[in-house]
Amino acid sequence: MEYLEIAKKIEDEIIKNRRWLHTHAEVGFNTPKTLAFIRERLIEYGYKIEDLGRAGVRVCIGNGKERILLRADVDGLPIEEKSGVKFACKSGNMHACGHDIHAAILLGVAKLLKAQENKLTRSIEIFFQVAEERLEGASVAIQKGLLENKTTSAITLHVLVGTEFESGCVIIPQAGVTAPSADYFEIRIKGKSCHGSAPQDGVDATLVSAHLLLGLEELISREIGGRGLAVMTVGRLISGSAGNVISDLAVLEGTLRTLDEGIRERLKKRLVQLSKSIAKSFLASASVEFTSGCPSLLIDEEVSTRLQKVAVKALGEERVIDFNELPKGGIGGSEDFAYISREIPSGTFALCAGKRSDGYQYPLHHSKTKFDENALVYGLAVMLAFALEK
Repeated sequence: MEYLEIAKKIEDEIIKNRRWLHTHAEVGFNTPKTLAFIRERLIEYGYKIEDLGRAGVRVCIGNGKERILLRADVDGLPIEEKSGVKFACKSGNMHACGHDIHAAILLGVAKLLKAQENKLTRSIEIFFQVAEERLEGASVAIQKGLLENKTTSAITLHVLVGTEFESGCVIIPQAGVTAPSADYFEIRIKGKSCHGSAPQDGVDATLVSAHLLLGLEELISREIGGRGLAVMTVGRLISGSAGNVISDLAVLEGTLRTLDEGIRERLKKRLVQLSKSIAKSFLASASVEFTSGCPSLLIDEEVSTRLQKVAVKALGEERVIDFNELPKGGIGGSEDFAYISREIPSGTFALCAGKRSDGYQYPLHHSKTKFDENALVYGLAVMLAFALEK
């Protein structure tokens, strides 16, 4: 079966769907226009919609003991778009992580599967998920019954931009942990306000936060070292209201990412201990809240091997890149598909969608990020092949 040729027959439609989704980017769980558009397309294709609470929508097709889940995230980011494309979003949000591409590809898969419904030998669930950027949507979907139908395996995809790999190439991660866990945290330092000319009369929350910031950095450098298993970032520090006032409150917001669940739990405990002890040593107090997060992404060997085989069949060996050829640097971003991967055998693949030398130099989550739409049919071909190949 020529999966790529089949995909190319609806290329114009999936690009059109992608551009609509891009122009109307929405964030978090607040995605009414996005989900309404997806519902309209799915009903047009002949599906009956199943709502999974606020987590998204699902449709099912086919029959058989084997039950495959195909998942795409659909939410954007609160970024003012500066990409310069004609269909840019003007609401203050942006699909800077390519979730509009993921959703458009999965809509294409849904349409093509419906046309071959009588040939299906397995059950296929097609799930459009919101709130991935908050690392919450997949967990909520599971709570709402996403995996209650004895799903046997699951796959998802993610676009990749700014590399030197040709658009339309795919990379299938090897078995094991391939994306870090993530824990968003907020630390509140409570001091005592006073006049800036008499610091001895107060407890300076700004000063405490500075010491704590340095201490948090040493958690990684001294307790984890150079093994590359964890990264901690404080991206926001708020304190004070005027230059001549000792601040009574400082708030630090950040993320902790790890590739090892044991190290994850250890660092979370140490973060709390360090925050409270440093604050206490300066006569302040500290509270720590982990606001959201997800475990590390676990790739199943059998699913990964199957993905590799169907990708080669769909695209040819020249477009399936060895995972070891990926540039090394950092531990990568997190993905809340990890919640699903911890419940059932799962796999994923990266879809290259823009070479740096071709003008796609901006990374994901950048206000000027652009994607090569020629890549969409290749991602569609791989997902379709995974759904149909025996």
